[in-house]
Amino acid sequence: MDAAAIPTWSGPRTVAENADALRFLQAPGHLPRGRRVYAIGDIHGHPDKLRHLHDAIAADLTARPTPFATLVHLGDYIDQGPDSAGTIAVLTDGAGIPGVRVVNLLGDHERMLVDALNGDRAAATDWLWAGGRQALESWGLDPDLPREAWEAALPASHVAFLRGLTLTHREGDYVFVHAGIRPGVALDDQSIDDLVTMRQPFLWSEDDFGFVVVHGHSATPSATIGKNRIALDTGAGMGAKLTCAVLQDDVIGLIAV
Repeated sequence: MDAAAIPTWSGPRTVAENADALRFLQAPGHLPRGRRVYAIGDIHGHPDKLRHLHDAIAADLTARPTPFATLVHLGDYIDQGPDSAGTIAVLTDGAGIPGVRVVNLLGDHERMLVDALNGDRAAATDWLWAGGRQALESWGLDPDLPREAWEAALPASHVAFLRGLTLTHREGDYVFVHAGIRPGVALDDQSIDDLVTMRQPFLWSEDDFGFVVVHGHSATPSATIGKNRIALDTGAGMGAKLTCAVLQDDVIGLIAV
């Protein structure tokens, strides 16, 4: 099927709850033979769901081995959900899946916290309002702890993880970012603000970007697959499901827990 002919698709009909039930749809992009990418949307403080998806990925790789597998976490690991600290602990330990390369992207919630750790008072205020108080509590900290004391109080490995997050990952026909891109701007010229906070005009754009953008950030009831983007934030932070896309060749499968 020509990628340009693929309509926007949304719905639970082909979403699996585990690797055994995985079914595939035509994808808007293509990966080289032998490569597979697993991409997980916004986690928002739900380590149990994240572990479940990691287990499903391991089971899929056991059942369907591939020479090159990459796992991309699309950002927004913290806030909203009950256990930000536990989520970062899972991520700092790695996915625990042998032979899988792991790429961790920067989300807007992590950016707020990192900027706050770097001394940005406005970012600290924004982060506390966006779920930071509950996140601090998940680390066993007083939510009224002064901003200047946060870095020393947080686990050093967690701070290093947050500071080491990357903005983009590209593989085959796909570019992975947290939020989106600004249409008409080359990928190398995208601003950090756009990559981690973009909604419009990206979400409405029907432009051919030269690649398919795989992103989170803008929650929808189920994954959305369009000709130029794949959206994977399915509202885990609001108590809904956490979704993983499985990309290989010219097909896509979805697992949601």
